[in-house]
Amino acid sequence: MLKNLLIIGSGGFIGSIARYLVSQLNLTVTFHSVPVGTLAVNVIGSFLIGFLTGIAEKSMILSPEWRLFLMVGLCGGFTTFSTFTGENLMLAHNGQLLTVLLYTGLSIFLGFLAVYLGYVLTNLL
Repeated sequence: MLKNLLIIGSGGFIGSIARYLVSQLNLTVTFHSVPVGTLAVNVIGSFLIGFLTGIAEKSMILSPEWRLFLMVGLCGGFTTFSTFTGENLMLAHNGQLLTVLLYTGLSIFLGFLAVYLGYVLTNLL
């Protein structure tokens, strides 16, 4: 059990740092007040989890330990759904309801599209 926790924690450490670095786009890129960095993290994370799920289903290339590291740790530390909902709350508090709808719609649509494409890509390998 401790070994698994350390594996997950190591992946989460790396994923959290990667999330921080990508989310810095929020400071430099603007698109209708949408937090672009967090949107990018959610879409990239969705693609990665779809891709890794497809790989895990298709072959034994990912051991149980690697699945824990990559899917639970890395992707879990990288994706930012709680940040996403917090940002939507702040946008709503600021009266930016159209931005909330745009941001939520893009996150859901692009996230689903990315997870699907990641999964489909595994069928081409």
